[in-house]
Amino acid sequence: MRTVGHRQPKPISFAASATLLVEGARFNDEIHRLPSGHHSFIPKGVYRFKTHAEANRHQEECLVRGMASIARARHKGDVLWNSIAAPPLSTI
Repeated sequence: MRTVGHRQPKPISFAASATLLVEGARFNDEIHRLPSGHHSFIPKGVYRFKTHAEANRHQEECLVRGMASIARARHKGDVLWNSIAAPPLSTI
């Protein structure tokens, strides 16, 4: 087995520490910046495709549409860009 890295897990402490609190707050902030499960950009529903290529194309189109909506919102300076939903697909 190969070990990569040298970081040691921090021990669990029952005493509060300001450095651990700050580290936990930073971790929490970074986690909230990650995309959540609500932003798949694929509209809700059941989809049936004849081929895998067709399903992949649909997924890619939804992803591109969602990324474009986020880019537009960021360009406009919208603070709540996470709440943007992808527009419905007209081809379904």
